[in-house]
Amino acid sequence: MGSIFSPLTSILLLLILLWGGEARDPFACDPKNTATKNLPFCKAWLATGARVKDLIGRLTLQEKVNLLVNNAAAVPRLGIKGYEWWSEALHGVSNVGPGTKFGGQFPAATSFPQVITTAASFNASLWEAIGRVASDEARAMYNGGTAGLTYWSPNVNIFRDPRWGRGQETPGEDPILAGKYAASYVRGLQETDGNRLKVAASCKHFTAYDLDNWNGVDRFHFNAQVSKQDIEDTFNVPFRMCVKEGKVASVMCSYNQVNGVPTCADPILLKRTVRGQWGLNGYIVSDCDSVGVFYNSQHYTSTPEEAAADAIKAGLDLDCGPFLGQHTQNAVKKGLISETDVNGALLNTLTVQMRLGMYDGEPSSHPYGKLGPRDVCTPSHQELALEAARQGIVLLKNKGPSLPLSTRRHPTVAVIGPNSNVTVTMIGNYAGIACGYTSPLEGIGRYTKTIHELGCANVACTNDKQFGRAINVAQQADATVLVMGLDQSIEAETVDRAGLLLPGRQQDLVSKVAAASKGPTILVIMSGGPVDITFAKNNPRIQAILWAGYPGQAGGAAIADILFGTSNPGGKLPMTWYPQGYIKNLPMTNMAMRASRSKGYPGRTYRFYNGPVVYPFGYGLSYTHFVHTLASAPKLVSIPVDGHRHGNSSSIANKAIKVTHARCGKLSISLQVDVKNVGSKDGTHTLLVFSAPPAGNGHWAPHKQLVAFQKLHIPSKAQQRVNVNIHVCKLLSVVDRSGTRRVPMGLHSLHIGDVKHYVSLQAETLGIIKS
Repeated sequence: MGSIFSPLTSILLLLILLWGGEARDPFACDPKNTATKNLPFCKAWLATGARVKDLIGRLTLQEKVNLLVNNAAAVPRLGIKGYEWWSEALHGVSNVGPGTKFGGQFPAATSFPQVITTAASFNASLWEAIGRVASDEARAMYNGGTAGLTYWSPNVNIFRDPRWGRGQETPGEDPILAGKYAASYVRGLQETDGNRLKVAASCKHFTAYDLDNWNGVDRFHFNAQVSKQDIEDTFNVPFRMCVKEGKVASVMCSYNQVNGVPTCADPILLKRTVRGQWGLNGYIVSDCDSVGVFYNSQHYTSTPEEAAADAIKAGLDLDCGPFLGQHTQNAVKKGLISETDVNGALLNTLTVQMRLGMYDGEPSSHPYGKLGPRDVCTPSHQELALEAARQGIVLLKNKGPSLPLSTRRHPTVAVIGPNSNVTVTMIGNYAGIACGYTSPLEGIGRYTKTIHELGCANVACTNDKQFGRAINVAQQADATVLVMGLDQSIEAETVDRAGLLLPGRQQDLVSKVAAASKGPTILVIMSGGPVDITFAKNNPRIQAILWAGYPGQAGGAAIADILFGTSNPGGKLPMTWYPQGYIKNLPMTNMAMRASRSKGYPGRTYRFYNGPVVYPFGYGLSYTHFVHTLASAPKLVSIPVDGHRHGNSSSIANKAIKVTHARCGKLSISLQVDVKNVGSKDGTHTLLVFSAPPAGNGHWAPHKQLVAFQKLHIPSKAQQRVNVNIHVCKLLSVVDRSGTRRVPMGLHSLHIGDVKHYVSLQAETLGIIKS
C-alpha cells in the first residue's frame, strides 16, 4: 500500500520527528503578518530602548494595564500574543507556575537536588552548570510551546531560623554563600550574550522573608521588625550580589512588611535600593497576590486604587495576580498615578521580553531556537544531577571508620526507614516531574543484596507496629542503613516546623535497630532543615551519619556511591544544626541576628550565635584527610582613606573607616594556601576561609564570617596551591548600628581549617574630606 502523504509532507513529518516537537509560532512580529512586521518595535536591529518606546506609544491605557499582570493579555491588533510570566526553575524546570506544563513531547525535566543540598557542595561552577542545564531545558520547552522564558528563581533568602519550612529552597544561612550561589545560578540560567538573555531569572523574596506560618503568625500578616544593621549586613546581601554580580533580570518583592511597610509598596527598597543603588537592569515582580494581600489582609491603604498606585510608584513593574489589572486604570482616572508611571513599569517588562528575543519574529532564529525534546533529560544532564547529589551529601560521623562499606564484607545490607524507598520526597518542593528516579533502596541494591523494611509507614512515624520486622532484618544483615528524616508534610511552603527533633517515633526506631544490628549501623537523614540528632551522634552503636538533604532524582544512586566509596564525600553544612533547646523561648518572629545577653536572646546563625550546636556551619568529613599550609600572606595592608573631617589622621588609626571614605577599588588581600591530601583516597576538598574582626568592635561585628571558598579535587598524597583573593571593603567590613558599612582598623584573623593568620589593616590618609 502506498504512502498517504505527499513527498513534501513526509519530509516535514520526518523533520518534526527528528526535532521531536512542534515549533512555536512567533510570540510577536510574525514575518507573515504584513500589518506588523515592518513596525519599528519589530525591527531587531534597532536599539532595544527605541523598540520599547515605539511599542508603548502604540498601546492604549487599557492595553497597558492588561500587561501589568502575570497572565498578560494579547494585543491582537499589534500581533502580540498573551504571555504567562510565571514559571519556576528552582532546581530544574518546574510546573509549579502556570507558565510551564509537562506532557506530550516534554513529559519531564531533569530534577536536581534541592538548593540546600547543592549549596552544601560550596561549588560555584557546579551551581552555574546546573543553571545552564535548567535553561537549556526551559528554552527547549518554550520552543515546543509548553513553557515560558521568565523563571522566578532562585530563592536567596537567609535561612535565619531552623524551623522555616522553605529553608530547603535557600542556599543556607550565610549571606556571602547565598549571594555567590545567587550570582552563579543566575549566570547559568541567563547565559547573557551582550544584552540578550537565554531565559530571565528572578531573585526572591525581597526582603527579610523567612517565616511562613508559625504559632498563629503567617507571612501574609507578618511585619518583620528589622534593624538597619541587619538589613545591610545580612538580609540584603544575597540580593545585592544577585543584581550587581549576577546581573539578574528580575527581583521579586515579598508578602511581609518590613518595619511597617509592605515590601511591594516600599520605594526605599524597590526604587532607591534595587533599581537606584544596585542598578537592576530588569523588572520587579510581586510575590503572587502580594498587592492584594497588602490591601485586603494588611489593610495598608484605604482603597484598592491607592494600593495599585502605591505599588507602581514604589517601583513594582509586574503583579503576579489580578490586582493591578483590576485597579490601575481607575487609579489613573483618580489622579493617584499618571499614565507615565504605567509606561515606566512597562518599559522594564517589555525590555526584558525584547532581550529574550520575543519580538524578533520566528523563535527558530534565536540562538537557542533549535533546542527541542532531545535536549531535555539527556544523559549528560542526568549525570550532572547525580554528580550534584554526590557533591552535596555531607558525612557527619564516621566512627572507626565504618564507611565506606565493602561489597565483600557486607554482602547483605538491611535498608530501613520511611525514606528508604522514596522517590518524589527526594526532589523537595518547587520541583517538576523528574526524568526518572533512583531511590536509596534501588541505589544500594546496585552494590549488594538488600533486605527492606520501612519500620514506620511514613515520616510521621506515629506507632511502633513495624518496628519488630525492622529489628529482625537488622539482626540478619551484615550492615544496616536507616534512611530517616523529613518530607514536605513536615517542612514546606506554609508549613514551619514546631521543633527540631526527628518526627514521631523515628528516634526510637533508630535506637532500637542500632542496638539489635549485627553489623555497622549507618544513619542517613533526608531533610531540608537541620535536625537535632544528638542521640545518634553520641550513640556508639550508630557508626556513621550522612545528611543527604533532598538529593534530587538520582539521590539514591548518590547515597549508595558515598556509602560504598565510589565517591568520597566532600560536602559541608550550609547551616548550623542546633539542639532542640535552642528554639525554647525563641520566637520565629524576632528578626534580630545579634545576640543579647541582657534579653537572654541567643543570636542567629554561626555569625552571631555562640552557644552549643549539634554540628556547626561548614562541618563535613571525608574518607581522606587534608592538611592546610599558608604559603604566603601579607601581615600588613594599608587602606587608602580620603582623610578625616577634622583633619586629625591619628584619630582614625584604631577605628572603623566608612567604606565610602576608603579607596576600595580592587583592594584585596591575596593568600596562597597549600592543600595536601595526606590520606589514602583521592578526594574533593572544600576550602573555607573565615575572618574575624579585631577585638573591641562591640555590637557591630560577627564572631566570624565566611569570606572565601573553593572546591578542589586532590588525588591521594598530592598537593595543590590555591590563590585566595579577599576584597577588603566587601569582605572584611562590618556594619555599624546605623547600617553603615565600615572597615575596622587593626588586627583581623583569617581562619583556614586549623591555620590562623593575622593581618593588620592600617589607614593611610590621602587628604581632607570637606564637610
